Amino acid sequence: MIARMWIGVVARADRDAYVAYVEETGVGEYRRSRGCTLATILTRDLDGSRTEVTAFSLWESVADIQAFAGDDISAMVMYPEDVRYLIGDSELRHYEVASLPDGSRHSGGLP
Repeated sequence: MIARMWIGVVARADRDAYVAYVEETGVGEYRRSRGCTLATILTRDLDGSRTEVTAFSLWESVADIQAFAGDDISAMVMYPEDVRYLIGDSELRHYEVASLPDGSRHSGGLP
């Protein structure tokens, strides 16, 4: 199992509008994709003017992520209005899930 985390920063005043936009676009698309077992959005205020937004998803395999994102899973999937909201560079991370919510262990997954 693979965890995929896309992280971007927006103006704090835009947080709710951007979360709604990500829910419609990226996270909505994650949820409709084969092999995505969980997709959610996390936020945290960095200071009085900026909020970090994280689209977090769990995938059964790299092949499932490739079906969503293309062969290079390190390439970000961006949507037309992202540029309107985002401040600075975004970040994308992938992790192998070593422990599942039920306490079982999982190994392997990323090349």
